[in-house]
Amino acid sequence: MSTTTPPKRTRARTPNNHTTTGFRVSDELWAVLEPLLPKRVNTHRFGGGRPRVPDRQCADAIFYVLRTGCQWDALNHTALCAKSTAHDRFQQWVEADVFLKLWQAGVERFDELKGIDWDWLSMDGAMTKAPLGGEKDGAQSN
Repeated sequence: MSTTTPPKRTRARTPNNHTTTGFRVSDELWAVLEPLLPKRVNTHRFGGGRPRVPDRQCADAIFYVLRTGCQWDALNHTALCAKSTAHDRFQQWVEADVFLKLWQAGVERFDELKGIDWDWLSMDGAMTKAPLGGEKDGAQSN
């Protein structure tokens, strides 16, 4: 067995996790998302407690799960944040309608940039026959 030691690293390790780096929330998206987040109320009886994981870090983890379709447990093997923290924050944001508001902001932004032709839309967008429609032509006979 060799007793030689491996050579020392000449270059510092990169802090980026190549698996998750591409899934980080962009600055532009964060600028839209951050104002939609509910304000945190510290419920610790002495006003202290553990430091809270930043919302942006949780957003990175949540969007990683949503975009990849992985299980929440997989977050524990990334450098994003713990699965329990991300899932708890996700549940809080769902309850506060954050994702609905984000979608609405996206639709409004798209309408500003490209314009949405609302005239062709209808309330019932079904393009197929009703499954139990029967043979009637729409006129009700007695």
